[in-house]
Amino acid sequence: MFTFDNMDAVFQAMAHETRRRILDIVKSSPGCSVGVLAGHFDVSRIAIMNHLAVLDKAGLVISEKRGRSRLLYLNAAPIQMIYERWTDEYSAYWAEQMVDIKTASEQAHIASRGNKNE
Repeated sequence: MFTFDNMDAVFQAMAHETRRRILDIVKSSPGCSVGVLAGHFDVSRIAIMNHLAVLDKAGLVISEKRGRSRLLYLNAAPIQMIYERWTDEYSAYWAEQMVDIKTASEQAHIASRGNKNE
């Protein structure tokens, strides 16, 4: 069962920019090793391991030991549970529409800036 303590751990884990970046990398490269992940950062491997421990405690990262490597996978279920707590079917639809409008606006802005440089 997903409790307030679990939710607090997820919010705490996602509050740090490095941990959000770790989640982005693990999402885009499922099964990447800790060593490969650490190569994306200009900090020690120990610092990355500490961030991974926080993400693991929150249930956001699943790791699998394979030989000497530890492979990492994103577990989006805790994020989905938080999302479902505050949204319903109706508000989810409109939130998605707003995200689409925001994305289209940002892309149009970038495109218009590119045309000015030509």
